[in-house]
Amino acid sequence: MKRFFKLTILFLGILFLASLLLDVIYTSILSNSEKRNKVENIIHTKNKKYDVVFMGTSRANNHFVTKVFEDKGYKAFNYGISGAHLFETSLLLKLMIANNYQIKNLVLEADLSICNENRDEGTTARFMPYIHGNEIIKNHYKNEPDFYQIYYLPFYRYVKFDSKIGFREVYDVTSKKPTNTLHNKGYYPLISHKKGNMKNDISSLKVIRNKYYEEIKQICKQNNIKLTVVMTPMCKNTKGLNYFNKVHQLYPEIHNFENVVTDDKYFASCGHLNHEGALLYSQYILKTFFNE
Repeated sequence: MKRFFKLTILFLGILFLASLLLDVIYTSILSNSEKRNKVENIIHTKNKKYDVVFMGTSRANNHFVTKVFEDKGYKAFNYGISGAHLFETSLLLKLMIANNYQIKNLVLEADLSICNENRDEGTTARFMPYIHGNEIIKNHYKNEPDFYQIYYLPFYRYVKFDSKIGFREVYDVTSKKPTNTLHNKGYYPLISHKKGNMKNDISSLKVIRNKYYEEIKQICKQNNIKLTVVMTPMCKNTKGLNYFNKVHQLYPEIHNFENVVTDDKYFASCGHLNHEGALLYSQYILKTFFNE
């Protein structure tokens, strides 16, 4: 029994040391990557100046064509992230301010994301290599139910988020595999010869007073950033479209542009415009808010 106990302690000790070593190796590699995604790009860049920044979910990433604004002389970048919620968008804006980004206008897509204050697991993974070295990230996650495991257990976060920051990502970083995340000034066009699902049902979504949206408003106010908040188009064959009116009723400053583009030929799927639709929508935003 004594021998078994000693072997168990030895095994646990080796496991802990191996986890600690792997944690150091993964963190060293991943936290020094700069151009594979928008999160790490923001963390590693400072003193940027923009006339227009776009933020939000995939409905920002795929809908705001940066070139439309650049062609009119505005320095712009699309920092929308597919899958992200306002939880991550607020954190990204905090990191921008901490890195001395100077932003004149923030165009925020906030429609379907208003209904929840949860984190997005895929986007959260991108922050994990920095959680020990960045107080802003640490503080943003400190009230999450798994914070202590993520923060204090060596290598736990890399196991939990293995699909995004596991061995494959470490290999891709070390081999300098390129991505297209930062192409087109952050805008990702949806070009497809075959349409996705052109039906949607958002009738179950409940509008809430979202604390992360409130954080974003406060950050913009404190840093003299003109905040423009919009809801973006969705195909007409959607159940529960009155959700957008409910968002506008709770937050009158959020512009309801859900029906600015309606023809199915401009949609790649029910919730996402194709490139031609995104061009129409971006031109509408430009004319509406930038006096063009």
